Amino acid sequence: MRQALALAAQARLICPPNPAVGCVIADAGGALLGQGHTQPAGQAHAEVMALRDAAARGHSVTGATAYVTLEPCAHHGRTGPCCEALIAAGLGRVVAALQDPNPLVAGQGFARLRAAGIEVEVGPGADEARELNLGFFSRMARGTPWVRLKAASSLDGRTALPDGQSQWITSPEARADGHAWRARACVVLTGIGTVLQDDPRLDARLAATPRQPALAIVDARLRTPPDARLWRAAPRRVLIYTAAPPAARRQALTDLGAEVIALPDPRGQVDLAAMLRDLARREMNEVHVEAGGRLNGALLRADLVDELLLYQAPLLLGEGPGIAALGPLAALANGPRLTWREVRRVGPDLMLLTRVAGHGAF
Repeated sequence: MRQALALAAQARLICPPNPAVGCVIADAGGALLGQGHTQPAGQAHAEVMALRDAAARGHSVTGATAYVTLEPCAHHGRTGPCCEALIAAGLGRVVAALQDPNPLVAGQGFARLRAAGIEVEVGPGADEARELNLGFFSRMARGTPWVRLKAASSLDGRTALPDGQSQWITSPEARADGHAWRARACVVLTGIGTVLQDDPRLDARLAATPRQPALAIVDARLRTPPDARLWRAAPRRVLIYTAAPPAARRQALTDLGAEVIALPDPRGQVDLAAMLRDLARREMNEVHVEAGGRLNGALLRADLVDELLLYQAPLLLGEGPGIAALGPLAALANGPRLTWREVRRVGPDLMLLTRVAGHGAF
C-alpha cells in the first residue's frame, strides 16, 4: 500500500479533476506483478495501468492481490469501470485504502468485486490516501473545493511595505516551493487588487509540471486590464467572477479567452460562497489563493478557507499590510483557530502549513 500511495502522489500534477490513485498488483508471495497510477482525464485509471504493466512484464495476475488507494470505480465516465477490469483479469483479492466519495461509486465498486467472488479489504493507508485527495473529497462531500490560502510575509506578518513594495520578501527557494503548490491546485484564485497592484502572472512556471492550473479573478467591476501580464502566461483557463459587468469590458475580456461569470451578492460584491460552488461544478478540486489582505480577510471571515500555507522570512518590516484584513475583533475567541500540519525550513525562510480548526472533517 505504501508503494501504491507513492504512485498516487506522482499522479497529483496530471490527473485533476480525477483523484490521484495508485495501484500495485502482487502475487501471494508479495512479488510485484504490475503497477500504475491515474493518467490525465480521459485516459486510463491506476488499476488499468497496473494491469497493462503486468501484461507488459509477461505476468499473469490470476488470483493476485491489487493494492489500490481508492475504491475501483464502478461507472462509465470518460473511461470504463475499473472494478470490471479487475474482475475480467481474474484478481483474487483487492485491498483498498478508502471508499470513493463519488455518489456514482460510493461502495458499488466493492459490491461488484465481492459479487464476483473477489475478497475485498478496506482501510490500510486510509489517512494518507485521503490527504492526497482532500480536494476531490471536499468537492464530492461538500460541493465546494478545498481552499488553501498562501501568503508570504516578514516575521512580524507584513506582506509589503506601506507603499506596496513586496518583491521579494521571501527567498527564491520559497517562491519555487509556492509554485509547486500552485501546480498541484486546479485553480489559482486572486483578487483585482492584486492584479492591479502587482501585475502578476500567477502561473506555475517555476515548477516541473505538464499542466498549468486555471486562474480565477474576483473582479466585481471588471477592471482586469487587457494588457495585464497574466494574459502572457502559459495557456490556461481564465475565469473572472464579477458582480455587475459592463458590457464593453466583458466583451474585451471574453475576446482574450476569459470566461466572465456574474455572481453578485446583495452588497454588489462577488458572492464568494457561490463562486466556490461554481468552481466545484467546473470540477475544480483544490483552490490555491494568492491575494491581498482584503480578499484573504473576506474569505476567512466567511469561513471559506480550509488551510493556510504561510512563508515567513527572517525579516522585520514594522509597518505595512498584513496577511488578512479581518477587521477589529471583539474577542480573542473570534479569531480563526488553526491547527499545525507542517513546519519546515525552505532556504532561509519558514514554511508553515496550518489547517482551520474543524475543517477536513467531511
